[in-house]
Amino acid sequence: METNEKPDAVKSQAQTQTNAHSQSQGSSQDGVDVSNAADPVAEDSQNELEQQSDSETANEHQDEENVTRLEYEGKELILIGTAHVSKRSAEQVKEIIDREQPDTVCVELDQQRYHSITAGQKWKDTDIFRIVKEKKATLLLMNLIISSFQRRMAKQFGVTPGQEMIQGINSAKENNARLVLADRDIQVTFQRVWHGIGLIGKLKLMIQILMSLVAGEEITEEEMEAMKSKDLLAAMLEEFTDSFPQLKKPLIDERDQYLSQKIKTAPGQKIVAVLGAAHVPGILEQIHHEQDLRSLSQVPQKSRWPRIIPWLIPLVILGIIGYTFFLNRDIGISQSISWVLWNGSFSALGALIAWGHPLTILAAFLAAPLSSLNPFLAAGWIAGIVEALVRRPRVQDFESLGDDLTTFRGFWTNKVTKVLLVVALTNVGSTIGTFIGGADVIRRFLEAIGG
Repeated sequence: METNEKPDAVKSQAQTQTNAHSQSQGSSQDGVDVSNAADPVAEDSQNELEQQSDSETANEHQDEENVTRLEYEGKELILIGTAHVSKRSAEQVKEIIDREQPDTVCVELDQQRYHSITAGQKWKDTDIFRIVKEKKATLLLMNLIISSFQRRMAKQFGVTPGQEMIQGINSAKENNARLVLADRDIQVTFQRVWHGIGLIGKLKLMIQILMSLVAGEEITEEEMEAMKSKDLLAAMLEEFTDSFPQLKKPLIDERDQYLSQKIKTAPGQKIVAVLGAAHVPGILEQIHHEQDLRSLSQVPQKSRWPRIIPWLIPLVILGIIGYTFFLNRDIGISQSISWVLWNGSFSALGALIAWGHPLTILAAFLAAPLSSLNPFLAAGWIAGIVEALVRRPRVQDFESLGDDLTTFRGFWTNKVTKVLLVVALTNVGSTIGTFIGGADVIRRFLEAIGG
């Protein structure tokens, strides 16, 4: 149940005070017609009081403008719909928490983002080799690109995205309220996004987020305004979500479900939740339904076909090449060369675009034709490890990562991000080369049959 009675009550009270003051001024004139013989000082004083009253009323309405109040099983839930890039939102969060004195403050953060906000990104503790080996390079790269977007916004407009969340954390401590991290793990969200878009979608996503770095370092005023009414993560991937509407589910809908369950089960009788404004409608819709947090926190298992295809393609390619050799040895040789050149060239091109070391580019060329036939290997992983060995990231590369994320040149030259770019772009190139090389293998096979 939503209520917005408080601002009206304040306004009524202010008006009553003003009317009482006006009556007092009239009675003090001892019957004199005040309309014709008004005291200028009294009029000025009355005007000042009226202006002050109007100002206080306007401020109260503004304070409650983005606030939704509801009752749930005896608990009072106060949802503050914030703009992630608005200084006013942080001020409003402090004012409301200080005034309401809640038992618990819920913030739209997970453990990873909370740690990043409170302790800072300790990049120098990052083990780049472990990240590559555990196949987490692409996810880390996506995280860094989002960090790059946020830092550019802060640098250009003097606004730190998520400042209202920081204020929520601080206000919870100042008012001795419990703090609940109410959002789903961002890595789970990314993996559920990654799982739901297929191979072509993955390629388009990688190309799009990398092009966002190339497109320029300036964020327009229109883009800035759009951030004020949208979920930050969804807004940054808006163009992609327009192309793939199914991404709204893991990016927004599932998080609405997760947030609603965490908020309504938070301890205490009065709960204040600090949320992006884009999540409030969905939370109001989901708050009266029970949500399974365990299922929402799981990374979906791959279906049978995605596990079979990586083995099926190599078997088909090898079978076609082998049979072509049986039919026509010369065509079989040219077929094999074509496979190596298409795979190796596109993979090496990816490493080159990432400004990889010459040895890295060579490793990408040599690895791709073989890794495309082995589901346990990926050309990007091999090229990434070679890049990390040849140009081993130093402590200063990790320490300067925060500043380097704000510029295209810095992102492309920092040795940490360079390794991640090598992994991602080499894998993209290898995938493209596999499709083109495989098509050429089939074309030559048909020639051999026809000849």
